[in-house]
Amino acid sequence: MEVSWETSVTDSINTIYLLFSAYLVFVMQLGFAMLCAGSVRAKNAMNIMLTNVVDAVVGSLSYFLFGFAFAFGGGPGSNPFIGTQYFALNDIPSSSYDYSFFLYQWAFAIAVAGITSGSIAERTQFSAYLVFSFFLTGFVYPVVAHWVWSSNGWLNPASTSLLFGSGSIDFAGSGVVHLVGGVAGLWGALIEGPRVGRFDAFGKPVLMRGHNATLVIALIKAIGPQWAELQLQTTLSGSTAGIVTLFGRRLLVGHWDALDVCNGVLGGFVAITSGCSVVEPWAAIVCGFFAACVLIGLNIIASKLHYDDPLEAAQLHGGCGAWGLIFTGFFAKEEFVIQTYNSGNVGITRPYGLFLGGGWGLIGAQIVEVVTIIGWVSVTMGPLFYLLHKLRILRISSEEEIAGLDISSHGGYAYNAYSEDNGPQRYGDYLRLQDQS
Repeated sequence: MEVSWETSVTDSINTIYLLFSAYLVFVMQLGFAMLCAGSVRAKNAMNIMLTNVVDAVVGSLSYFLFGFAFAFGGGPGSNPFIGTQYFALNDIPSSSYDYSFFLYQWAFAIAVAGITSGSIAERTQFSAYLVFSFFLTGFVYPVVAHWVWSSNGWLNPASTSLLFGSGSIDFAGSGVVHLVGGVAGLWGALIEGPRVGRFDAFGKPVLMRGHNATLVIALIKAIGPQWAELQLQTTLSGSTAGIVTLFGRRLLVGHWDALDVCNGVLGGFVAITSGCSVVEPWAAIVCGFFAACVLIGLNIIASKLHYDDPLEAAQLHGGCGAWGLIFTGFFAKEEFVIQTYNSGNVGITRPYGLFLGGGWGLIGAQIVEVVTIIGWVSVTMGPLFYLLHKLRILRISSEEEIAGLDISSHGGYAYNAYSEDNGPQRYGDYLRLQDQS
């Protein structure tokens, strides 16, 4: 059947827009790399940059082979829990999906592994990254994506069978991406334990600041607001969270901290991704305010519990991601919900924000998403990290950690002029010290 020129032009524009969106999402991976590198000590900079590359390349293969099928596979055996079609992109392109859609979803998938890597930075064996990145990108994350983003997922807000008559609204991934990555990182960091020297003999936290604030701040430029119609909500939430974090941390620690502000801005971005398409600008300010409070509060709790997360990934992505889902259940506007998920059809009614009079349907579905994601990631990634720990392929030795992963695992430091604690300057020096010991 011959395709009309109007359809051809429309399809071309849609493909270009989707590919451009995929490139923008992938820019987040570059931003994560800068954030991670700047947030660790210089002796681990090369290692953390390499793990970000590994997240992308290993995630590409696992998502190609299994992940996309589990996330969006339909067919006769399809079900609300997991996809069963399109393994290794078999039958793609199809009437439903093409390669541009795969690339767009792949960019989200590899971001999840990048979040988790930050939680276990500076003390993890490189082989462990390969294992958990493949499993997380190829199975754990895609199942959650199927629940929420696949047309027949049991949490999808546009499916034919809506949970509580609403489904869960997670437009850009507060839960699907950020909460999944944050909970996975939480289990990894808990099982590994804190870095050597992170807490002194009396249990008091010892500050281990990242070596390059410039790279961290550059992250904000790399992954700031990217969606034209949603820029306002995203900007307002991130900006509000940044301001609240700036003054909140000033009250707590007595000085203005640029790195804390950056994490606050990111927390606002993470939280608003769930409801950015269904809330008004004033609500985005509310979202950012409480996202900052969540982040600051969780960091205080983490310190008291001797939990060590160099990138604050579990607190930032996990905590703020969970808050973003709950926030959407409180403040989603009915008009915007119908525009987004029912093409603006007149005469349709559906649950919306509880605080706007929309009933308990939407907030109930949002809470269910939070609980089920935490449960699913815990029962999959928790045992995996524990198994790696028991096999002794999760954490490096104390000697290697003190020397730094760059010199002990990657043949040299990221910076030629680097010297910390008079440590070895070359990989050969490190090996000679190992032989002498």
